[in-house]
Amino acid sequence: MDPIKNPFSPGAGSPPPELAGRETILEQARILLARVLAKRPEKSLLMTGLRGVGKTVLLNEIERLALSQDLGYRTIHIEAMEDKPMSAMLVPHLRRVLYELDRMAGAGDKVRRAIRVLRSFIGTIKVGYGDAEFGIDVDPERGAADSGDLEADLPNLLAAVAEAAQERHTAVAVFIDELQYFTAAELGALIMAMHRMQQRQLPLVLVGAGLPILPGLAGESKSYAERLFNFPDLGPLSQLDVARALQDPVKAMEVEFESAALDRIFHLTKGYPYFLQEWGYQSWNLAPSSPITAQLVGEATTSVIERLDKNFFRVRFDRLTPREKDYLRAMAQLGSGPYRTPAIADCLRVKMSTTGPLRAGLIKKGMIYSPAHGDLAFSVPLFDEFMRRVIPEFERGQSVHP
Repeated sequence: MDPIKNPFSPGAGSPPPELAGRETILEQARILLARVLAKRPEKSLLMTGLRGVGKTVLLNEIERLALSQDLGYRTIHIEAMEDKPMSAMLVPHLRRVLYELDRMAGAGDKVRRAIRVLRSFIGTIKVGYGDAEFGIDVDPERGAADSGDLEADLPNLLAAVAEAAQERHTAVAVFIDELQYFTAAELGALIMAMHRMQQRQLPLVLVGAGLPILPGLAGESKSYAERLFNFPDLGPLSQLDVARALQDPVKAMEVEFESAALDRIFHLTKGYPYFLQEWGYQSWNLAPSSPITAQLVGEATTSVIERLDKNFFRVRFDRLTPREKDYLRAMAQLGSGPYRTPAIADCLRVKMSTTGPLRAGLIKKGMIYSPAHGDLAFSVPLFDEFMRRVIPEFERGQSVHP
């Protein structure tokens, strides 16, 4: 069939043609945004899930909702990075929002004060480029967000921004992807800032996304985090939702999947949305006409696996050290997981106490997480299968990278 008309869109954050199985979370976000705009308290939203479950897609969809004419939020959207401070990422966006607010009609001086507070905040951080590049030519607000202590300064800065939005009868939504990459101090400061928003019922909300370790990181940083946020977990889709995600987009073009083809894709992908897009995309391109059969899905699987191995999996594999690859290959040797840490050490023929730094490094890189005490699991779905493909030979206690 015509590849130009292919409705499927595999890619990082690419919106699927049918956002199936996420209606509950979207409704939760809609209520959050509407309540905060109406000056009613509501917990902010931090979504968690493995790679490929559609966290970024949902962040983008919720931002679109916030920007809609009915709500009219001012939004900030950033992606946390391991090697870039949160302050450096937030400042340019906060400046833009404040100047947008400054252009809106309305009386009062909260917006200009917030700009001065931002100017003070900039003076206390190492942004990596000069203050002049922000074009903030006002005097700083002395004594506001200028202590150099992020846990004190960030709440003061965001409170000033929220007050400015309130004065202009609007609200601000901050969207942050890959939240687990923030340092403990940065995450703590962000949680304290949102605590301030709730205490004062200010119109600023946080919608974030991260790996399953995020609730634990938030709780370790501030014990009251669970009272400030809802943590919806995005898992794989049900078999019914998988059928909807595949069938509904092609029906619009008078094409359909055979039920056996849908069943096969569900079992191959285990319901993970990113993989659905890959199998749907390749199956469409391979099919000469409707219907798309189970046999075609089987033929497409070779191309899908090759694409995943070269892209989705490989970019993560290439970040690993040889010893980290050994550790993950030992996990894969034990099956599909979760994996007990003593069993992994036994597979490597080493003492469990010596694997701690490896385990911590892999968690920091977002490759694995702990679903329960003493257990580990891959944060990337189907990565165990990839490890067995990329390193087919493995013997207990012998490095796969001598």
